[in-house]
Formats: sequence, structure tokens, C-alpha cells
Amino acid sequence: MKIVSACLSGVHCRYDCKAQTRSAIEEMVQNGEAIPVCPEQLGGLPTPRPPAERIGNKVLTNKGVDVTAEYQRGAEEALRIAKLAGATEALLKSKSPMCGCGKIYDGTFSGAQQDGDGVFAELLKKHGIKITVVD
Repeated sequence: MKIVSACLSGVHCRYDCKAQTRSAIEEMVQNGEAIPVCPEQLGGLPTPRPPAERIGNKVLTNKGVDVTAEYQRGAEEALRIAKLAGATEALLKSKSPMCGCGKIYDGTFSGAQQDGDGVFAELLKKHGIKITVVD
């Protein structure tokens, strides 16, 4: 079983109410091979919501609002779902402050990137769940 970023399976849950649908991932969900999760929504954030980026251990919106607690809560809930489902792998949206792995936006809201992981990706790594980045 795999966990996938819900936006990759066609769910309109991104901050801008859009999806980043990948047909192969949508098919995996339809076939019962993957479970979609949106950690931001699980953490209580609305859709739409202001864009946010990770700066060190904090996640801030483009207006400077600290949403770190919501990101942490959502990552923990998504991990709980992954464990309940017996997931051993996650397919996550690249560059996201929640799901990005290896490269994330740098906190300047300019599109620039830096080395690092999103809050959920970091938590999954700590729990031994393999991450595949989907661009």
C-alpha cells in the first residue's frame, strides 16, 4: 500500500483549489493500491488558503502567519493514516512545504528552492517510509 499526495490523485486540495493530477496515481487510488491524503487539510487548514513556505522549523504564509502547528498536526494525522494502511511508500508532490522531499521552496515566495524536506516528508523518513518525489 502507498500513501499519495491527494492533489496528485485529482483532489482539488492545493492552497489554490487546484489539483496536480497524475493519471497513473489516480489509477492507483482507483485500484485500491494507494490512499490519498492532504496533510494541510488534515491539520485544519482551509482550501483555498494562503501559500506557505518552510523557513527552518517554521512554516509561514506569504503574509507572515505562522501555520507550523497546523502543518505538524496534519503531518502526524497523515502518518497515522499511512500506518493504519500499512503503507511502506509515499508518492509526494515535489517542492511543497509539507510533501516536498530533497528540494523545497526557500521561504522567499520567489519560486527559488533550497535543499530540504517538507514537514510530512521529514516525518515519513523518520518512520522508515520510502518517499518517491513526483514533479
